[in-house]
Amino acid sequence: MNLPKFLLADNSLFPEDIFVLHTEFPRFMINLKDDEIEWFEDLTGENEEDITSELADLMDKAGEFYDKEMKEFE
Repeated sequence: MNLPKFLLADNSLFPEDIFVLHTEFPRFMINLKDDEIEWFEDLTGENEEDITSELADLMDKAGEFYDKEMKEFE
């Protein structure tokens, strides 16, 4: 199965939260309400400088993905 790079998620127990899932390495879920991140990968041993830069870029892309998806609903 081919998965999209990002997926939107919500949950009725957290009606104010907006989640974006990143399905490629490093896999994570970000709550756009407060930018809290849940990592699904063990990043120990990765080059800290490289991974920090890559993660910041991925978090920006997650926000951009959400904005683009919401424009489709307007």
